[in-house]
Amino acid sequence: MTSNALEGVVVLDFGQLIAAPVCGMWLADLGATVIKIEPPSGELARTLGPPSVNGESVVLLASNRNKLGLSLDLKHRDARRVVARAAQRADVLVHNFRPGVAERLGMGFADLRAVQPRLVYCAISAYGQTGPWRDQPGVDGIVQAASGIMNTIGSERGPGKVPLPVADMTGALFATISILAALRTRDRTGHGASLDIDLFAGMMMLQHLNLTDYLTNGALPQPTGSAASYAAPNEAFPTADGWIMVAAYQGAKWPVLCEVLGCPDLAGDPRFATNGDRVTNRAELHRELDRRFAAATAREWAARLTARDVMATPVADFAAVVESGAYQPQRSEVTTDHPASGPVRMPRFAFGSTTDPGPQRAAPMLGQDSRAALELVGFAPREIEALIADGVVSEGAAA
Repeated sequence: MTSNALEGVVVLDFGQLIAAPVCGMWLADLGATVIKIEPPSGELARTLGPPSVNGESVVLLASNRNKLGLSLDLKHRDARRVVARAAQRADVLVHNFRPGVAERLGMGFADLRAVQPRLVYCAISAYGQTGPWRDQPGVDGIVQAASGIMNTIGSERGPGKVPLPVADMTGALFATISILAALRTRDRTGHGASLDIDLFAGMMMLQHLNLTDYLTNGALPQPTGSAASYAAPNEAFPTADGWIMVAAYQGAKWPVLCEVLGCPDLAGDPRFATNGDRVTNRAELHRELDRRFAAATAREWAARLTARDVMATPVADFAAVVESGAYQPQRSEVTTDHPASGPVRMPRFAFGSTTDPGPQRAAPMLGQDSRAALELVGFAPREIEALIADGVVSEGAAA
């Protein structure tokens, strides 16, 4: 059984790089028909890499499965007419142009609402469509810095960056949720919506614990490495052969951890009597526990601790992850067959069930479905031929 929750929903995806394309990909995974619309030169993700697979960017491959590919020159004088015609047949439009660009291209919300009042229009940007920072450029790393998260995950050497596009992925997640909610509202009211999704706001929500503490108590979070700022021990410790992550901050678990480590008296040490004491005296806690964890391997400690119902696991790299019991290929990944890259394994959408996601369509080659996509939104074959002849639309290699 495959997911068809959004069957019949047509999405125009003008996204580039990660945030908007991933949102479009997830809508496609949920059954929507998603048309990826790129300029004749291709979107920026096509030029990124390494990493790549047979010359195709991993960023592009990983963010665009299950889409049709349409190449459209938005700077052409006739492009506005094409977008407006397509919007008449569409349910959702998503883009991550900088604020003001869509309006200059004649495809702002007001422009398209006039031809399709039921359209759910989702604009993703770094800092939103309004406000004093609306014109500030921003990509994932810039937003990570501006949002404060880099200041909380660094070390003594300096600030750290989450080594994955967390601002982009969070923006994609909130965009997807917002679109689904707007479609549900449209079903009741008959009216579309304009959604203003900004990466910065998403990062604020992601940091709700630390930000609430600051807004309420004025407490600035400090870099804690692998540790949770509010609990200890709830962090990684070095062992004889690697690192182990341990969560033994609950009152009943702390004495058990000390017993397994061979230092039962440490449980009664007044420096570590409560979780609050251990958080306050985290540096001393590290000195006490680091030397004891060094006596055995991460796997050995994990076995001993989990046998006593203390949460612990070796810190894994991807080689270990995909061999672990937690990683179940039928739930964790899908494979697409790309015409240039061949089979590409990638994470699947987390449906929350073991349902088969069904055949997966690879990320489209540039313009590979231009004719089919235009037919889908109501253009006649002779109109398509004229658009191609005039250079408004480009064709690519068929899959």
